[in-house]
Amino acid sequence: MTEYMDIDGGQIAYDSIGEGPLVVLSHGIGDRRQAYRFLAPIIAAAGYRVVSADMRGHGDSSMNWVSETGKEAISRTDVANDLLALIAGLNAGPAVVVGHSLAGGSATIAAAKSPELVRAIVEINPFTLTQTPSVGALFTVSRYRRGMFALMGTMMFKSVNQWLKYLNIAYPTKPADYDEYMAANAAKLREPGRMAEFMKTGKSTPVDAQAQLPNVTQPALIVIGTADPDYPNPEAEGKAIIAALPAGLGTLGLVENGGHYPHAQLPERTAELILPFLKEYANA
Repeated sequence: MTEYMDIDGGQIAYDSIGEGPLVVLSHGIGDRRQAYRFLAPIIAAAGYRVVSADMRGHGDSSMNWVSETGKEAISRTDVANDLLALIAGLNAGPAVVVGHSLAGGSATIAAAKSPELVRAIVEINPFTLTQTPSVGALFTVSRYRRGMFALMGTMMFKSVNQWLKYLNIAYPTKPADYDEYMAANAAKLREPGRMAEFMKTGKSTPVDAQAQLPNVTQPALIVIGTADPDYPNPEAEGKAIIAALPAGLGTLGLVENGGHYPHAQLPERTAELILPFLKEYANA
């Protein structure tokens, strides 16, 4: 059942299942909280209260937010502030924050800004470090080339169809409900104003998240799909994030053959990485 929380600037939609220590799931750009439709029940069954939240402007959350900087953008800091407000409003924290893609960077920021609300963080294929396109990899790494061209087409033409083309690349193998899920996702993006909100995410960069990495004091698990088309070398990206954290805080987990969405593509394997981390840190 969809629930809503009013916070400063708008309304965040979320759903909650299970009982136990709080785990908050935050999806990536151009998606919805239902991206965690497979992973959330696995975590809840292991003894946790799992709250899956729609990013501002996405899913069933409200639109037309004013950014912290006053710009027409959706930044990692904006999403981090929304997550912190949600955790505080639920009055059930502190929480482990699980963030995917853009929201992976938001998890970093939330942990650094409010350690009293964040026990630990999990970043799934995150954009936490500032990205520099690799011209060489465009020629030598097919998945990277195809993914980058589809992403550029999405942003340039504000095209839902180009986004669906990217998603087809970003899921090297497909869950059973892939076609149904993507049709629903496309329908959501075609609602008035939703694609414009999605486009705002492309106007922000990970510079704010990268700046906060040295300030994190909580354990961090970085989960990387080894076939992610967004990075020339996915494993190297994960290791670079860990290297930027204070020594000893970060752990890398790899999902072999996982694309940019391992939590939906290969949820059981993703859960195998996350559950031991939660067992160690969610109850601390």
